[in-house]
Amino acid sequence: MIIAVDGPAASGKGTIAKALARHYRLPHLDTGLLYRAVGATVARLELDPTKEADAVAACDFDELTLADPALRDDDMGKLASIVSAHPLVRAALLQRQKRFAHQEGGAVLDGRDIGTVIAPDAQAKLFVRATPTIRARRRHNELLSRGSTASFDQVLGDIRARDQRDSSRAAAPLVPASDAALLDTSFLSIEASIEKAIALVEARRGG
Repeated sequence: MIIAVDGPAASGKGTIAKALARHYRLPHLDTGLLYRAVGATVARLELDPTKEADAVAACDFDELTLADPALRDDDMGKLASIVSAHPLVRAALLQRQKRFAHQEGGAVLDGRDIGTVIAPDAQAKLFVRATPTIRARRRHNELLSRGSTASFDQVLGDIRARDQRDSSRAAAPLVPASDAALLDTSFLSIEASIEKAIALVEARRGG
């Protein structure tokens, strides 16, 4: 069984995807980490993330890069959003994601184009969303816990800018798959969000 979990930054899709992977005993891939690794490699090599050729050159990153906790930093999220807008970068990472999704037994993947591009044949597709203000509050609290001094207004501005880039890019824009179940986590606890997600997957399996 392939489960596709899509949604914007800080919507809760990663937490939900990990919980679904545990529940169904499936391997999990946070595809956003691939783009963060490209962004980190661009930064390390002092390349320009807005130039497609530079971003493509950074796609051949060391697999160990994916284990770097610094990839979770907000700066890496911004770089990931920039490099992921390049069609050739998405093409370079496409087969790696498809292989993971279609491994024997299935998998859970979360990202922004899983249900539309990576695994349009997924048996269950979720599109997780929440209001920009709530997502910014979640991300701000997360950053504060790591010692960041970023203001809430900065984080909210970044969230809105990423939403704009992700939804308006020509290559695999952030849009719900036509057959995705929508899950709004704005006013749900983590536990309630996970419970709802499992129910939605079960409904798709039953259907």
